Amino acid sequence: MKPFPAEAIARARVLVVGDIMLDRYWFGEVERISPEAPVPVVRVARREDRLGGAANVARNIAALGGQATLVGIVGADEAGDSIGRLAGQAGVRADLVADAEHPTTLKMRVLGRQQQLLRVDFEQHPAPATLDDLDSRLARHLANHDVVVLSDYAKGTLERVEALISQARAAGVPVLVDPKGDDYVRYRGATLVTPNRLEMQQAVGRWNSESQLTERAQRLRTDLDLEALLVTRSEQGMTLFTAAGREHVDAQAHEVFDVSGAGDTVLATLAAMRAIGQPWVDAMSWANRAGGIVVGKLGTSVVTAAELAGESS
Repeated sequence: MKPFPAEAIARARVLVVGDIMLDRYWFGEVERISPEAPVPVVRVARREDRLGGAANVARNIAALGGQATLVGIVGADEAGDSIGRLAGQAGVRADLVADAEHPTTLKMRVLGRQQQLLRVDFEQHPAPATLDDLDSRLARHLANHDVVVLSDYAKGTLERVEALISQARAAGVPVLVDPKGDDYVRYRGATLVTPNRLEMQQAVGRWNSESQLTERAQRLRTDLDLEALLVTRSEQGMTLFTAAGREHVDAQAHEVFDVSGAGDTVLATLAAMRAIGQPWVDAMSWANRAGGIVVGKLGTSVVTAAELAGESS
């Protein structure tokens, strides 16, 4: 493996736009069952907030040493304030639309003895005026970045994703998309789309062989006018489809502890590598290594430049 290109990545400028979330964890001990209902009583001992969704992508880019700008929507609330503070601490430049009518997307997890017992979600789709503000912020930042990442978690921030892709394409800036749902026509004209195995099945149906996957993937790539399509396949590794053909890397042999946020790490690594001109195959190889590291960590986590450099040495 080539040495980790730390000096080049320090100059990489990545604009991340998408659904921003706050991942909130309450850790505690479970010693009894509630007398009110047959559920465990968790005595909370520690609380932790982490950046999630598009914000986690930006945090991963910064952890790799790149320059990350985050554009998205939060509420005018405590969770939104927390996202702004955490982004600053992570070295991410945040340009956030704060909407008093739109609560920050919040995923609250309750854990007892490191096991997740409950998750509570707070979310609401943004209003058209808020999306207008988002469009104008993207336009302001485009010229100063090497790559745009669109992180779609179907929370409404990328409701106008077609227009965002058109803006970036007109500016000559590559667009990497982490998709959601089965309507991939929305992503036509992007440079790269990165569905996971389940998302790819939703888009093209189940495949019975590698040759059938290749046929369907290449048809989808051509139909959507993509330069590349990368299918992340968990324990089966990653498969890249371009006009040059198919490339595959096997998954790294790490113990899997928690897969949440792994797609964010993969996307961030791809973006950082493409921002410095790495070929798709090399970018995929680095992303695969980063994904292998992050699944060994609890919750939405990051992979640092030092960890990837250690993997390559």
